[in-house]
Amino acid sequence: MAKRVIEEALPVFHKTTLANGARVISEAIPSVRSVAVGLWVFTGSRDEAEPETGISHFIEHMVFKGTARRRMHHIAQRLESVGGYLNAFTSKEYTCYYARALDEHLGRAIDTVCDLVLSPNFPEKELEKEKDVVLEEMKMYEDAPEDVIFDRFESVLYPRHALGRPIIGFPETVRSFSRPQLLDFMDAHYTPDRMVLAVAGNVEHAAVVRLAEKAFRASRRTPASRDRAGVNGYEPAELVEERPIQQAHLLLGTRSYHIHDPRRGALTLLNTILGGGMSSRLNQNIREKHGYCYSIYSFVNLHSDSGDFGIYVGTDASKVERTKKLIYRELEKLARTPVSSRLLNQAKNQVKGSVMLGLESMSNRMMRIGRQELYFGRYFSLDEITDEIDLVAPEDVQVVANNLFDFDKFSTVVFQPQG
Repeated sequence: MAKRVIEEALPVFHKTTLANGARVISEAIPSVRSVAVGLWVFTGSRDEAEPETGISHFIEHMVFKGTARRRMHHIAQRLESVGGYLNAFTSKEYTCYYARALDEHLGRAIDTVCDLVLSPNFPEKELEKEKDVVLEEMKMYEDAPEDVIFDRFESVLYPRHALGRPIIGFPETVRSFSRPQLLDFMDAHYTPDRMVLAVAGNVEHAAVVRLAEKAFRASRRTPASRDRAGVNGYEPAELVEERPIQQAHLLLGTRSYHIHDPRRGALTLLNTILGGGMSSRLNQNIREKHGYCYSIYSFVNLHSDSGDFGIYVGTDASKVERTKKLIYRELEKLARTPVSSRLLNQAKNQVKGSVMLGLESMSNRMMRIGRQELYFGRYFSLDEITDEIDLVAPEDVQVVANNLFDFDKFSTVVFQPQG
């Protein structure tokens, strides 16, 4: 009897493609009382022409200002009034509109999220006000050097390409947006074949499909072909800015692998060993041993056809060069000497533990299956994910280190205090 209960509690994944090309995926977790719903659109800032820079992010703001069926305050109240929440985010390659609610409000969550994306009306009086809101968001962002330095870094890695432009846009482009422009962009890019409705929690897939079919009936958009511009050539560069700050900020790195590269598992473990937490080599050496910084970490971004690897640190302006030398020393060690099996196993346990702990959140589960569907068109079980990590050998990590850590191909961005 106990065994049967355990089997019934295991997550169950289902996928259905609607007649219009939109995909509906669900992961049923019978042991919870909540649901997470996300409508993913495989369109982001890299799909914008230069004069449109920031339009995906601006649309993400504007859909909350009213739809054909609901006014702005009705949208805000629709899920909050039953204890749920509603939000969205824009990335380089996709946009996600998501909600969280009790399982009894699944229909309300799906209806609301789909209404935002399929039937926005972009009221003119809200358009101009929201431009001011986004411009204030830009100012807030510019006041956070530890955030904005990443935009500068991407502008160096992807010059003259949309991947190198900020998701939020530029003041001049945001000011130029018009209602017809927003509608035209959505008609061209928010097509059902680029949409995935992902749901995780205490749900039945058949019910999710019925609700999705009802929601998509209002849409008149049809599938459309797209030729995404590939990444252009890369030449390493150095960018130094003086800013009214107290601490220097350093970000260095290079282009890396795309999300489909079979070396992504080794890259993930390399990143974990190097700069993925308090026990990482960068943190133990540069913060704990030398006391040169409060925050230091490495990171990996994986896109559909490219990616980047980098290291961020905030330190005193007088210690920038010494810190950079210490960072390069750690990179050289990883390229020269294979990591021990013990250290690699620790990194594997850290990565697998992080994945498993994340699965306790329905929102994380929804995010995981949504991204998997966008990039791979399939579901990866937890066993597949952990097997991919377990198969990585010390020499695999060293090969990736030797491939990436060519310092002649590294770009550097430094924010220096003025004066």
